[in-house]
Amino acid sequence: MIGRLEGTVLDKSAGGVLLGVGGVGYEVQCPLTVIDRLPRKGASCTLSIHTYVREDQLSLFGFGSVDERRLFRQLIGVSGIGPRLGLACLSGMDAETLIAAIANSDVKALSRTPGIGKRTAERIVLELKDKVGGVPGRPAARGGLLADLESALGNLGYSAREVEKLLVSLGEDAASMDFESLLREALKRLRR
Repeated sequence: MIGRLEGTVLDKSAGGVLLGVGGVGYEVQCPLTVIDRLPRKGASCTLSIHTYVREDQLSLFGFGSVDERRLFRQLIGVSGIGPRLGLACLSGMDAETLIAAIANSDVKALSRTPGIGKRTAERIVLELKDKVGGVPGRPAARGGLLADLESALGNLGYSAREVEKLLVSLGEDAASMDFESLLREALKRLRR
């Protein structure tokens, strides 16, 4: 099984990316939220991969992080949800918004995804509500100041991994700070 690919973006479209790795071009289907974050053609990138194998098909699905891939795997584990619908769910909203919708039993938000009706959305909530909050090191939903801080640090050029590690380390301390104090503390910790 292929679990990770690191290579050069040869081409990208709404359906995915052609990733050049060691002289081989891998066609990787990705959610729109991942395609939006991919670098330009010619740049290098790394994707967490889910390999989907059936009798007549071998497909690669790419994600920006292991947590996104884990969420995709949880989604396709739900009865009636295949890889196409799982990809549609992660294309309609980013992973954290999707986790929040599931954790908050927001059937209406889930059913806005093409191909997901009310019953399927209810099934997703029923089967995943207790599981999605259990993504290690990540709250069910990151809102308010932490979401703003995450965005600000990303805009300053810090990697998603650095930001995620920092947000986990801030933990309870963040609740008592305003945004400016939070940003100062984050920058101080990142410079160590």
